Amino acid sequence: MKLSICAEEGSLELRFSKLWVLVLLQVLMLLAMAVAAQSQTLRVNFSGFHPQGDGLPEGWTTWAPRSEIAPRTFVDSLHYRSRPGSLAISGDGNVAVFGGWRHSVTGVTAGRWYRFTAHYRTEGIRYEPWQVLSRLDWIDAAGKRVFHPDFPYEVRPAGQWMRVALDAPAPAGATAVWLDLFLANAPYGTVWWDDVSLEEIPDPGPRRVTIATIKYMPKGTKSAAESVRQFIEIADRAVTGPIDVILLPEGITVAGTEKSMVEVAEPLPGPTTARLAELARRKKSYVAAGVYEREGAVVYNTAVLIDRSGNLVGKYRKVYLPYNEVEDGLTQGDYYPVFQTDFGKIGMMVCYDSEFPDPARALALQGAEIILLPIWGADELLVRARAYENAVFLAQSCYSNPSFIVDPLGQVLAMATEAGTAAVATIDLNRRYKEEGIGVLRERFRKDLRLDVPMPRPGYIP
Repeated sequence: MKLSICAEEGSLELRFSKLWVLVLLQVLMLLAMAVAAQSQTLRVNFSGFHPQGDGLPEGWTTWAPRSEIAPRTFVDSLHYRSRPGSLAISGDGNVAVFGGWRHSVTGVTAGRWYRFTAHYRTEGIRYEPWQVLSRLDWIDAAGKRVFHPDFPYEVRPAGQWMRVALDAPAPAGATAVWLDLFLANAPYGTVWWDDVSLEEIPDPGPRRVTIATIKYMPKGTKSAAESVRQFIEIADRAVTGPIDVILLPEGITVAGTEKSMVEVAEPLPGPTTARLAELARRKKSYVAAGVYEREGAVVYNTAVLIDRSGNLVGKYRKVYLPYNEVEDGLTQGDYYPVFQTDFGKIGMMVCYDSEFPDPARALALQGAEIILLPIWGADELLVRARAYENAVFLAQSCYSNPSFIVDPLGQVLAMATEAGTAAVATIDLNRRYKEEGIGVLRERFRKDLRLDVPMPRPGYIP
């Protein structure tokens, strides 16, 4: 009897032991599934569109603010990029047309980053940046917009199609996003959309760049070489620690010399860029400065950019010359170049350029993230406005005014007011500057800018 009881107790203990093992395995399995669910990344792709019974591709709807301005939408099996069937939108002769295709993507997580890409072709479109529109409209669990939509603006050719893309984080409260593919104000235009995708990507993190801008005016140097030597000496002393860009003022070869701009003009590359190259190599930094460039009989007011290895990356010839520079024999430049560096894209202006909106606008539209401005005397309000209206960082190096660095909201980050000093600031080129009533400034500027509207000048033949 005793042996039997022991056997039964042992059997009971064994059953309980197996039960606990099963429970533990189930718990571990649930935990693993939860971890897997958390680690899964969202990715959706759309191509080869086929109409269903209602004429719409699966998962897609159409949208317009009002039925009377709704475009004609249809699946076109003749125009496509990779597989038969694209999302077509026609203006259908309606001058006020606005709207198109929409797809709701669920499973979005606030704070995570997503990459949107889409491809399009057009016919009968007068101004693509405004009339061909894609956007990410972030939605909460109740189906309401949580913030201003994001507007993809980076466009480049992809064969016979154009590729538009944007990397953006889902804003707070977002649980879904509407992918909108629209046509706007193009009565006789058609756009075909194809190969549309949204995928989660790693957070890019900050892209930090440290800029130093010099405040200094040499006096009584009598030669370009001596003025340049003093600027380099000041840069060596005032700029310490790791640095990415050192900016010097306009015309460093004439400042303090009592010579004319034409007298100090030199070919580029030349002796001054050679000296700046030594500074760049020593500081392991890009260096920008204003010099006077001679090319045959022509003399330009030029800004140069030297890379960390001392190479001349490029030059910008001042487009807007005040009358006194023209009277001194200088010639205007005629283009706005943008330069790729190891941290981002740089554009340059020189002094009087800042009085006009188009130089900074042209640089920003080409992707410049920072504008470097060697300048003699500045209107601080206008310089800050150029940064704000184009959503770029801007650094100026000046003689008669402070040298400073401005962010895309027009706020001064660092300022040098005393001779022989430098304003230094570390900026983040990946930061998305937002305004409550507008959204992301950089996106809105590039999508909403109307360069297609004529600007007549009375008295001139159009």
